[in-house]
Amino acid sequence: MLEIQGVTKRYGDRTVLDGVDFTVARARMTGFVGGNGAGKTTTMRIILGVLAADAGTVSLDGAPLTADDRRRFGYMPEERGLYPKMRVAEQLIYLARLHGLTPAAAKRNTEALLDRLGLGERADDLVASLSLGNQQRAQIAAALVHDPLVLVLDEPFSGLDPLAVDVVVGVLRDRAAAGVPVLFSSHQLDIVERLCDDLVIIADGGIRATGSTDALRREHGGSRFEILLAGDAGWIRDFPGVDVLDFDGGYALFEADGVTAQGLLLRATTQGTVVSFGPHQPSLAQIFREAIR
Repeated sequence: MLEIQGVTKRYGDRTVLDGVDFTVARARMTGFVGGNGAGKTTTMRIILGVLAADAGTVSLDGAPLTADDRRRFGYMPEERGLYPKMRVAEQLIYLARLHGLTPAAAKRNTEALLDRLGLGERADDLVASLSLGNQQRAQIAAALVHDPLVLVLDEPFSGLDPLAVDVVVGVLRDRAAAGVPVLFSSHQLDIVERLCDDLVIIADGGIRATGSTDALRREHGGSRFEILLAGDAGWIRDFPGVDVLDFDGGYALFEADGVTAQGLLLRATTQGTVVSFGPHQPSLAQIFREAIR
């Protein structure tokens, strides 16, 4: 498990990270979301040792990170950093060798990754000749080629079409399933919602929410319920103790305590067919908006 505890970073009088705490569990995908300037990239750079924290610690499985540990990390920066005049496979093999892999292992990993990411036919092409989406796939391969202990990915889905996103998601899920802690940031909340097991929301340098996506949905769903009737649900607006938040024909989203909600459901069964009823499951976008207010 990767653990970030009390991490603080200041530039002069400006505090950009203020006591950041969260964990990235093994075999789980952790989404790291926040607006521009929230502190995501700074946090990632501190994890990688590119920046030094003014306070706090970063540990792996309970032990402080060492330089040797960080050499086994896989990092993908938001800005593409591959050498444009090198051939794709040549570059990946070179990077794998820098991480200590044997020539045979570096070649084997490179070929397997390029095939999996749909770049096998472009292995001998210059990076500069690739489309932006294919350059992004090559950048992801560079973060994975040395079989990293931990993956830290900054906007890995930027510039990818939906089919390419599905391919990358599959590769990352496989790494997580093998026990690798995976931390990734993204502004594409629909992808984060589909992919992540756990979520960390940061704003103004501080953590606003963290936990499993299921737990955060329950927490932010609160006392909200949804009901869908075969007929008109307009009567719900006059039901005692209910605050209707959204209404459309037979559908209503409302706030109420549990006893009131059950009473409303009982009344609904006498009014006609109840198509569905249950606690409201907020989207990641809704949770994000509420968390950063």
